[in-house]
Amino acid sequence: MAEVLLFHHAQGLTPGVRTFADALRAAGHIVHMPDLFDGRTFPSIEEGLAYIGQIGFDAIRERGVRVADELPAELVYAGFSFGVLPAQKLAQTRSGARGALLFYSCLPIRGEWAFGPWPDGVPVQIHGMDNDPIFVGEGDIDAAREIVETVENAELFLYPGDQHYFADSSLPSYDADATALLTSRVLAFLDALEDTSG
Repeated sequence: MAEVLLFHHAQGLTPGVRTFADALRAAGHIVHMPDLFDGRTFPSIEEGLAYIGQIGFDAIRERGVRVADELPAELVYAGFSFGVLPAQKLAQTRSGARGALLFYSCLPIRGEWAFGPWPDGVPVQIHGMDNDPIFVGEGDIDAAREIVETVENAELFLYPGDQHYFADSSLPSYDADATALLTSRVLAFLDALEDTSG
């Protein structure tokens, strides 16, 4: 059993994000899923980003980071798109991280946007579609490839398609086949953590 802190994307804590968390719970894992938007959901990425902009990107990211203060140190940090910001920051800066799962987004480990180098001994999976205009077009895939090239136990999985939120079953961007494969890979990742913990 792994314990996961999962952060939602810019459209909020949608039914599809909850469904994904339930799939991990059904496999025996503990999943914490904070609502960083206080119950709000948005019909489009643009509207969600506009809301984040009103509150402040850093402020909402730090809201997510503070959630971890009430939880054990040995967590797997996971995030969908915008949720990658707090997840990746925690994985890289909070002692005790067991792993990271980054969906649709990835931050660089060098340069002004970086939280610093990737910590030793923290495995990571990064998932995105190979023609996603955000993941590919905005450079996240390059950050992901740098992590895979320089970090032990780092994997990048690309899925055919051009959707961003492809694993959210409540949105039109949902891809059932890609989500099934993503979920199986995530569960294998979590199971492998259990094997290494004895």
